[in-house]
Amino acid sequence: MLPAPSFCSITRIHPSIDRSAMVAAEDNPESFFAAAPPLRDADAVAARLGEFIARNSSAAGAGGGGRRIVCVTSGGTTVPLEQRCVRYIDNFSSGHRGAASTEYFLKAGYAVIFLHRRGSCQPYCRFLPDDSFLKFFDVDAESKVQVAECHAPVVKKAIGDYCKAIEGGYLLKLPFTTIFEYLQLLKMVATSISSAGPLGMFYLAAAVSDFYVPWDSMAKHKIQSGGGPLDMRLSQVPKMLSVLRNQWAPLAFCISFKLETDSDILIQKADMALNKYKMNIVVANLLATYKEEVIIVTDKERSTIRKMNKDEDLEMQIIKILSQNHSKYICGSTNGCVQSPD
Repeated sequence: MLPAPSFCSITRIHPSIDRSAMVAAEDNPESFFAAAPPLRDADAVAARLGEFIARNSSAAGAGGGGRRIVCVTSGGTTVPLEQRCVRYIDNFSSGHRGAASTEYFLKAGYAVIFLHRRGSCQPYCRFLPDDSFLKFFDVDAESKVQVAECHAPVVKKAIGDYCKAIEGGYLLKLPFTTIFEYLQLLKMVATSISSAGPLGMFYLAAAVSDFYVPWDSMAKHKIQSGGGPLDMRLSQVPKMLSVLRNQWAPLAFCISFKLETDSDILIQKADMALNKYKMNIVVANLLATYKEEVIIVTDKERSTIRKMNKDEDLEMQIIKILSQNHSKYICGSTNGCVQSPD
């Protein structure tokens, strides 16, 4: 979906807290990774990533080169308060924007690495009801379960599009829950996509936590409620956009999101992100209207995009504009221009 502020609860400092580790991680991204719990199945994820990148890099894309590859990040990260986690701080994000955007990137000819929060909105599943998907099914006279006739066309199309993307090797889904998992996966994806050069893109729509509890400073077991009020110091999550832009994937086309609640500072903050982190584009939006309009901010212009009607996906317009800008970027990065895949 889109970046959102972290909502921090008040907790108790664990007696064995290592303050030096907290400060070091704030200033040094590598300290964050060194202290983070190891990513499960890291070798298997790396193998899947390598295979996906290799297959799509060798596939014929527009202009005769490899297929364009975009990493779409989606959903919010959690911040565990205990190593054996019972309580955590969460970020507001349904993942709808990331899921919808993934569908339109695939339609535009991109291969997509969908880095998503477990349980968040998924591509081709956005039409499912929030309360219960059971309303999509009927039971006939012979007690056989089938899709309700009124929903059959949209379900059939969704299944077809999803299977085409998966079986064609154009969609790779990687789940995360915690801030530790997300940033480790992002680093793995970025260093893999770097081999695609300017054909690579990052569409950073995930709501990433701004503050966290370093793993080594975290209570090992459930924090007991009988100990009285809680007062925990949260460290600032290292800003990884600069590292991604300058080290992990320096030639990739990068889009970040800026969400604010105050319209008076929205563009100023978007411009700041554009310049500070060397983003190619910042998509700026307000919490009150993010479903209806966004502002595309580049170093040359600002363009407001609005939904034309209630049935239109705003993401369709966003991806069309980003794809066109990506084409211009590729054209300026290579000897020959590459046409937009859509």
